[in-house]
Amino acid sequence: DGPMFTNPKCEFFDSVPGDTSGAYTLPVYPAISGVAPKTLSEMIQHVLKDFGRFVDDWFDPASLKNRGLLPLVQAYERIHQPDNMEMWTQARQRLAYDELFFMQLGLLLVRRKRLMLDHAIQLPCNEYIDEHIRNRFPFDLTKSQNKVIKEIVADLSSSQPMYRLLQGDVGAGKTVVALYAALVAVANKRQVAIMAPTEILAQQHYQKICKYLAGSRVRTELLVGAMPKSKRTEIIESATQGKVDILIGTQALIQKDVEFANLALVIIDEQHKFGVAQRMAIKSKGIQPHYLVMTATPIPRTLALTVFGDLQISTIDELPPGRKPIQTRLFPYLMRDQVWEILRKRLAAGEQAFVVYPLLDPSDKIELRSAREEEVYLSQKVFPEFRVGLIHGKMSSDEKNDIMRAFAEKRIDLLVATVVIEVGIDVPDASVLVVEHGDRFGLSQLHQLRGRVGRGGQQAYCLILSDMKSELSKKRLDVFAKTLDGFKIAEEDLRIRGPGEFFGTAQHGLPELKLADLIEDYLLLTKARQEALELLRQDPTLSAPAHKKIRKELIRRLGKKLGLIEAA
Repeated sequence: DGPMFTNPKCEFFDSVPGDTSGAYTLPVYPAISGVAPKTLSEMIQHVLKDFGRFVDDWFDPASLKNRGLLPLVQAYERIHQPDNMEMWTQARQRLAYDELFFMQLGLLLVRRKRLMLDHAIQLPCNEYIDEHIRNRFPFDLTKSQNKVIKEIVADLSSSQPMYRLLQGDVGAGKTVVALYAALVAVANKRQVAIMAPTEILAQQHYQKICKYLAGSRVRTELLVGAMPKSKRTEIIESATQGKVDILIGTQALIQKDVEFANLALVIIDEQHKFGVAQRMAIKSKGIQPHYLVMTATPIPRTLALTVFGDLQISTIDELPPGRKPIQTRLFPYLMRDQVWEILRKRLAAGEQAFVVYPLLDPSDKIELRSAREEEVYLSQKVFPEFRVGLIHGKMSSDEKNDIMRAFAEKRIDLLVATVVIEVGIDVPDASVLVVEHGDRFGLSQLHQLRGRVGRGGQQAYCLILSDMKSELSKKRLDVFAKTLDGFKIAEEDLRIRGPGEFFGTAQHGLPELKLADLIEDYLLLTKARQEALELLRQDPTLSAPAHKKIRKELIRRLGKKLGLIEAA
């Protein structure tokens, strides 16, 4: 009754048992619907006998020697039929290099084309404007914020449009930097559009900006889907006539009837929450506007060179003074009552808390606690002495705003939620976050959720409940608990989930890599980028006869993906 092979595939050797001299390496191919693995392997072996005369290497022998790469025919042969692992490694390196090289070449061409064709309105910033803007903030900006502002101001004063990614960890003060950029545009008598992925976040940006601009002559409006038609029409007419300086909103900003008189700066918050088409639509509202993207999901350096390879990057890498590091602790479900006792003490001290669940309603497929059921349990059985509320993504905007207002005004002590609170919710008195089934969330998502607490200067806690049944989920949650560094967490998340899932969906528009690995091949990626840059420096349009094959292969691989047929 021991372990059994089910339907084993065996191959018999004539040699003496234990003698490996006749052994060879067998490739393992991914399953293809309708083709048996053995049949696929036999077809590939057959093709390999005679395929060399059809392969035309795009790199000449001298280039290959300089790069330390195998010729293409050899790489294909050795990836399928290596005599040893060293041969396979060399073959993989050549093919992975090609993937990364053409990806970088494509991104660099897109950026170059844009720089050549696009001309933006110059938005200079002098000492007088700078002083007036800084006087709006009741605090000094951090060294890191000042560094980033300097980079943005240089971009805005140029006749080439700014394409900049502003990244900073949760609570690093990105909104203040974005508002500084917006006010430079307004000082130059131009309009600004700020687009956020959710109505709650758009509303929060609007309230925060109005607070900073109280008493000023800057005209700020909010445009979201859930607003009376008459009010919407009035705001759109004002924007069209140039009577609105800063228009903040959701996807409502990209509706066809929304027009601007002189839009010069577009700011997009949490860019990866939007698809490519939506990002293009908001940019088209102005004549080559400057473009600033904000994200609190730290971008691993590999993705910065790939997904955002056509953007300049600014990083705010220090938190405002006075922020205490959030304490993160992991608990098995056996200790759930202990977690509730920690929470009870914080609530009794007048602080507020979130409890987050991966599901809104129970599921037949997976046994997980859900927000709607647990809100009833927590309010009636565990915390009857406290006011418990519920917020989730299926509520209307008005309902969500009412709940968040009640929480902000301390009419709710404990807010049970789904991941709708992941981005941007700002409640200074919230000091405890409990996440149930923590292994069901991505690491970057957990990091975003953790950033919802500790914004008021008090000690904050993040308590994760999870059974951690697999070794992988335990390892992931250990990484999360041990560091508050969003960049380390993002690298680990990318390593585990890949670039498509890292952003929720494959919205980045780049081809999935078949052999290259963005984390493991970082050095190969930077080498490919340097060599793509050097090639374009010598031949910006890839029109030299020597580069004809590279141009042809680039179009075959990426032409449709990145609109590169025109760019090349």
